[in-house]
Amino acid sequence: MRIEQATEQDVDVISVILGEIEAYYGGKPVVGDPAQIRAALFGDRPAATVLLARDGAEVLGLASYSFLWPAAGADTSLYLKELYVREAARRRGVAGAFMEALKEAAAAAGCSRVEWTADTDNPPALAFYEALGAEPRNGKVFYRLQQ
Repeated sequence: MRIEQATEQDVDVISVILGEIEAYYGGKPVVGDPAQIRAALFGDRPAATVLLARDGAEVLGLASYSFLWPAAGADTSLYLKELYVREAARRRGVAGAFMEALKEAAAAAGCSRVEWTADTDNPPALAFYEALGAEPRNGKVFYRLQQ
């Protein structure tokens, strides 16, 4: 297995995986719009970076992240927005490999930390993050405005 940064040639598989993520969280398994994905990831002002886990030609999952500033003082943090391992690849070390790759990307970018949120109704994810030694943080409330 290898973790590598997605390229524009990966737009179609990213689109399919985004549909799987929607289904995982109870939505309709609608694939993402390839034009929108291409613009968000490979346009003039990329909104995120996507890592893909591959075993040969098979894509096992994805992790997407962005950099946030300021983190602490004038530091930058790496913010993990999505980590998803396809069902057939779960329990094979893929998520752990993603987390290692994310820590390496954060270190290479000079980030002081890696941050993320997890849904409280996703016990497998919560157990995974706690097994990494990450502790839930209190003191913040998550808000969202729909556009």
